[in-house]
Amino acid sequence: MPAPFSHSPASLAPSPFAPGDWVENPLAPDWGPGQVQSAVGPRVTVNFEHAGKQLVNINEVALSLLRQPKG
Repeated sequence: MPAPFSHSPASLAPSPFAPGDWVENPLAPDWGPGQVQSAVGPRVTVNFEHAGKQLVNINEVALSLLRQPKG
């Protein structure tokens, strides 16, 4: 019997983002640039300039890495 809270290997893959990275959500450009607060597997918490703290599943939303914040 599998463990009740087991994770698939894909869910434990390292995130391409790290705390401190600047990103934007191309599906919500009005959110403005955001700084990554944490990244665990596909779950990335980002503090966006105009939308505040958001939890983004990068399996569903392709965040764009910014060289530096816009604006």
